[in-house]
Amino acid sequence: MQESLIFLLLIISFITLIFILRLLKKYKKDSQIKKIFTIMISLALWWVILELLQITLYNIFDNLSYYSIYFEAFATIGKSLLPVFIFLLGLVFIKTKIKFSKKYILLFIIPVLTIVLTLTNEYHHLIYKSYSIYTYESVFGPYAIIHQIYSYVMLGLGMIFLLYYSVKNSGFFSRQSLLIVAGTILPLIVNILETYGIVKLPVYSTPISFAFAVAFYALSILKFDFLKTIPIALQKIVDRMSDAYIVINEDNIITDFNETFLNIFNLDKFSIRNKSLFEIIKGYGNLKIDINLLKKTLDDVKDSDKTMLLEEHFPAIHKDFHIEINRITSKGNFLGILILLKDITQHNIDMQTIKDNQEMLIEKERLASLGQMIGGIAHNLKTPIMSIAGATEGLSDLIHEYDTSVGDPEVTVEDHHEIAKDMNEWIEKIRTHLSYMSDVITAIKGQAVNFSDQTSYSFSIKELINYVNILMKHELDNALINLNIQADVDTSLSLNGNINSLVQVINNIISNAIQAYQSKGKTNENINFNIYKENSNLIFKIEDQAGGLPEDVQDKLFREMVTTKGKNGTGLGLFMSYSNIKAHFNGNISYTTAKGKGTAFLVEIPYSE
Repeated sequence: MQESLIFLLLIISFITLIFILRLLKKYKKDSQIKKIFTIMISLALWWVILELLQITLYNIFDNLSYYSIYFEAFATIGKSLLPVFIFLLGLVFIKTKIKFSKKYILLFIIPVLTIVLTLTNEYHHLIYKSYSIYTYESVFGPYAIIHQIYSYVMLGLGMIFLLYYSVKNSGFFSRQSLLIVAGTILPLIVNILETYGIVKLPVYSTPISFAFAVAFYALSILKFDFLKTIPIALQKIVDRMSDAYIVINEDNIITDFNETFLNIFNLDKFSIRNKSLFEIIKGYGNLKIDINLLKKTLDDVKDSDKTMLLEEHFPAIHKDFHIEINRITSKGNFLGILILLKDITQHNIDMQTIKDNQEMLIEKERLASLGQMIGGIAHNLKTPIMSIAGATEGLSDLIHEYDTSVGDPEVTVEDHHEIAKDMNEWIEKIRTHLSYMSDVITAIKGQAVNFSDQTSYSFSIKELINYVNILMKHELDNALINLNIQADVDTSLSLNGNINSLVQVINNIISNAIQAYQSKGKTNENINFNIYKENSNLIFKIEDQAGGLPEDVQDKLFREMVTTKGKNGTGLGLFMSYSNIKAHFNGNISYTTAKGKGTAFLVEIPYSE
């Protein structure tokens, strides 16, 4: 009965190994792991075939027991070499890849010597003093002890490497690790039971146990992509990743993670592996994670190949994370869920710093504009104030003259009318100057408001020209530059928008042209400001002859904050002008420039009658 069962198990082992060998050939990638595993299967297959021949012929021929040792000797080829290749398999997983050199040949000295001594055993009896198909009945020679110790060392080290690898990558209680554990323990237990006669087992038991061990390894390879999983050496790479990750199974149990995850949350690997993700979150404290949302997201991921995205702030560790959640599958099998946490704390801090700095630059630009306007106010209001002061002196003289003439018989009615006429002329002059001052104040008030004020008004081309004239007069006069304005459209034409924003854009371009002339020491030059219609756009063209824009600035203009003024410029003027026209007028700013000649900026605003 026992022999029939052993024979059946050997047949099953043979078929299983052949099947695995065929499946292994389907893996196109000819990796080092695949080569070693193929050799392992071939050695186990050789061992099983020899034992099958031995048990078959042993039952057919009565006198074959004498020759059984020769079958055992040839089977030793598989039995002696298999532990070495199991060791090499584990070593490859630890080191990712090994370069075979002379030192590895030393591993085969004892197995090869065992094979030779077993084949020549009848001459020296160093392996067997007497042989039986029941190992516990055999009497071993002195060298057999060396062979057994060496085989156990090779098996032990190889299986420790594999176990460590599997536990490190998948967790001790993962299905992959359990298969490796089963494949590791089975041949060891059977070999110990057989060798020391704890259970009366024939020599055929060990190859059967190794065949099943290889089958367990193969299942972990073929079903759970053991060959494709990251070896231990590569684990160092993921541990050095700046992004943290964890892997959970279908029950939300943590099966894997990297060192970055442990360091960020100040956790110990022994305290989280095989623990529920939600148990860890609950025990951590003030993470403020929406548990219901996370549970729903994880449930959705299990049935979808889409990447789920979350962005969370964890107050407990003062960090912000961009979280990506994906399911891990292999050939339709669900293996787990990968949760990748990208630390965006510094990114958010940098973005806020950029925003703050941008606001500071904008404020600096606004204050610089206000500074220019204050100079313009002084210049623009000084003349009318002095004129009004002169007019009041003239009125004062006329009033005195009129007062002294009352009752003077020599002063005629015509003289009184003449005095009244002079007084009216002075009043008209005062009224004109006051109107001009009112226009100046209105223009400056509009430019002094906060940049965020984007209220739309209806304004005319004439008002726009008037504002530009008033606000740029002082800067133009100081630079001895002429502004030639030509409107090829009806100046009463009405536009809708924020006149202050448009004036600011045009004045900035004019101011740049003035500074371009000044940088070359030129005066009495012209800036042409033309207004005309082209297709469905109203064009405001500001053109100078100041030599053109530098080539290194041209490609960046409007896209970056660039300046040709060195420390005296921020580069915000044109950058903001372009943004203003795009955002508030749905328009565009373009330019043409010629080296050694000049530059023309065209502000285009959509306009329909």
